[in-house]
Amino acid sequence: MNLKDNISMVKEELNSEEKFFEKAVMTEKFLKKYKKVMIASAAVVALVIGANLIYDMNKKSNTTAANAALSKLQADANNVTALKELKEVSPNLHDVWVYSQAVAKKDLEAIKGLKSSNALIVSDLAKYESATDAASLEDYASKQDAIFRDLALVQSAVMLLNENKVDEARSKLLKVSKDSSLNKIVSALMHYGLK
Repeated sequence: MNLKDNISMVKEELNSEEKFFEKAVMTEKFLKKYKKVMIASAAVVALVIGANLIYDMNKKSNTTAANAALSKLQADANNVTALKELKEVSPNLHDVWVYSQAVAKKDLEAIKGLKSSNALIVSDLAKYESATDAASLEDYASKQDAIFRDLALVQSAVMLLNENKVDEARSKLLKVSKDSSLNKIVSALMHYGLK
């Protein structure tokens, strides 16, 4: 029985080695078949990671440069070089700086120049600040994303009331949102001003 056990044990070892070699051959075939795809995938992953790292470093560099230029401008608001550098590195921050300086100096022409700014809030504020009559305030308020829509409507109504155009003023006040913080003012104007 000892000899039979030895023979069966040798057969099992040969079977397991045969299976091992069979798996090795299958793996080798798989690697040969998909070698180019795996190399291309690894290259794409490496490129994406590299591009992401470069993008992050560039963004950080731009942020640092923008902060440096803004610091120079805060120290000296008339620094033309720092203003140009800020415009190159961060056009939106440049527009915010120009807007803040224009508001501080009450420079309506500079504010009007920012109407087409890519910085959404600056553009909206410039449009609101440059609206000087009831028609331009109405035009501003008619925009869907106008920040000061309700305030523009109230101001327009007050201007119309000063011109004794009561019906037009009433129609403007009726357009003010019911959830607006200006509702008390609208109610007072409707009650006292539009009798």
